[in-house]
Amino acid sequence: MSPLIALFALVTLTPVALLAAGALLGGGWLVAALLYITLFAGLMDRLIAGATRPAAPGTTQAPANALSALLAVLHFPLLYLAVWAVAGQAGLAPWERLVAFLAFGLFFGQVSNANAHELIHRSQRALHELGKWVYVSLMFGHHTSAHRYVHHVHVGTEADPNTAREGESFYHFAPRAWVGSFRAGLAEENRRRKAGARGLHPYVTYVAGGLVALALSWLLAGAAGVAAHLALAGHATMQLLLSDYVQHYGLRRKAGPDGRPEPVGPQHSWNTPHRFTSLMMLNAPRHSDHHLHPARPYPELELEPTLPMLPCSLPVAGTLALFPRRWKRIMGRRLARWRPDAPETAPSTAGRE
Repeated sequence: MSPLIALFALVTLTPVALLAAGALLGGGWLVAALLYITLFAGLMDRLIAGATRPAAPGTTQAPANALSALLAVLHFPLLYLAVWAVAGQAGLAPWERLVAFLAFGLFFGQVSNANAHELIHRSQRALHELGKWVYVSLMFGHHTSAHRYVHHVHVGTEADPNTAREGESFYHFAPRAWVGSFRAGLAEENRRRKAGARGLHPYVTYVAGGLVALALSWLLAGAAGVAAHLALAGHATMQLLLSDYVQHYGLRRKAGPDGRPEPVGPQHSWNTPHRFTSLMMLNAPRHSDHHLHPARPYPELELEPTLPMLPCSLPVAGTLALFPRRWKRIMGRRLARWRPDAPETAPSTAGRE
């Protein structure tokens, strides 16, 4: 295993161990898990300056896929451990159940979501299915279709429900993005069926699979288990929507003389260079390069200083977005350079793959 993959493994698997111990033993293990994902991650971002160098192209596909597969497989027992603990079946005190909800929810939102996002872009069917079922278990299965067929095609335009408009608050964006992506993904899957796509309609899997996931929580902990599952899924989904919100906030593609938008470029996504949280989120903050090369393995994603940069790490930016006035004030100045009518908006993509 390369040193870089070992770093990704260390940073992402440590909270798995802490959370599992916390669900079984409670107390300090749960506090340690919550502190690891929040304060410790923020502290490490400050102490370890500079972004991790990308791996050489074509050198990390197999080990990166192996780590992603492991994280996806571990997600499912971890989810039901969380349901068991938060629902009260583990005998935890009320404060421990609250800490468990926060810690598990943050992990599912920041690690499981980021990992599922990687997997749904993989061409290998088994890996793609793993990513899809992680999203299904979190009641957000339609993201598998909407993200690839709608967001990646229409990002930075009015046709993409997951691109936040300048001045739009997160609280207006979130329901619009959830409902809009569900509908847009369904419309695209219906179009693909009319064009000859075969097999079970994916939306049947997304809805029925989500109901099966909830049924397992019912068997585990009754109505309290279903409530815990829905609460954890909602917590995780809110973080995914926060990531979408901050990573494309206000960025727009120019319209050409024919009215069609310009090709997607590096200037249409916000990025962050923070090392630790990038490791924890499998380089999701290197969003421009991902949109240019969706199939590129996460250790190989590049980050150039000329790209649009958020003022803080991705998790902190998501927290700031919960305070609309402060968020708009901070981002308004940064957006000035990247508006379509601003001079010299985009960095050149010459020389990139």
